[in-house]
Amino acid sequence: MSSEQLAIRYAGRPLSPGAIALMLVLCLSWGFNQIAVKLALPDIPPMLQATIRSSGALLVLFLIARVRGVKLFERDGTLRAGLFAGVIFGVEFILIYRGLLLTSASRAVVFLYTAPFFVALGSYLFLGERLRASQWGGLALCFGGVALAIGVPQTDVDANVLLGDLLIVVGGAMWAATTLIVKTTALLKAPAEKGLGYQVALSIPILGFAAWISGESINRVPGPLALSLMVYQAVWVVGLTFLLWFALIKTYSASKLSAFTFITPLFGVVASYFILHDTLTLAFGAAAVLVIAGLYLVNRPSPPNIDPLLNVTKT
Repeated sequence: MSSEQLAIRYAGRPLSPGAIALMLVLCLSWGFNQIAVKLALPDIPPMLQATIRSSGALLVLFLIARVRGVKLFERDGTLRAGLFAGVIFGVEFILIYRGLLLTSASRAVVFLYTAPFFVALGSYLFLGERLRASQWGGLALCFGGVALAIGVPQTDVDANVLLGDLLIVVGGAMWAATTLIVKTTALLKAPAEKGLGYQVALSIPILGFAAWISGESINRVPGPLALSLMVYQAVWVVGLTFLLWFALIKTYSASKLSAFTFITPLFGVVASYFILHDTLTLAFGAAAVLVIAGLYLVNRPSPPNIDPLLNVTKT
């Protein structure tokens, strides 16, 4: 059975209670991640943050792979797909970290988690996952929410903020692309450590080069807060939660799992308001509600009498 056929078969598998609980933990962690980046910016510039994060995460992945006996350098036909995913992963975080310099954490977390919109659309186009009318309606709501957040004039939003928003949206699309690459290539059958390892390892020189051409440097010893936030990003977010994420998408539907992350913007927006004191306007609040509602519709379970693999009524 080909990797694409496996992906289609997994499309109908419902999320188990354990997978749902794990996704809640991941969403909580990711919701705080944009705040962690913003809080560390005074001590560590964005591209250097991303480079350090990937470097630390790679060490964590090597350690986990060694403990679990995973052979990271064994030939298994994943090299081409892994390199492709790695380039996208590196560029994705250039866009996200650069965008965070220009826009607020609360806006960034909403725009980044439009990724399920792109995953669902890509799953329909490339994986053969069928979308119900309500799911198409959910995608339309997501698009409307993003258009509202970007298009409605707001006193605290200028051209630079809008540029940051757009960079984050494109970063979210690239996140979706790496998810789809895993689902449609030999990476589907590779250990999660190897799939993520390609991306993290290749992102290090890409992000390092971006830091160099941006003229970034660390002019003082980072404080305890910045260092602890870097450990959080490198060890927990990239080294562990991303690993868990790629393990999950190898087993469950890409669109259902990705759409489950609609909870993450809620966590991120609330945390940004209380920790960073981000301003939340009525227009942005309405846009966030549209995005979250749309992602909920995309993720809503199929009726029990419908086989999502065959799209026919069971007898």
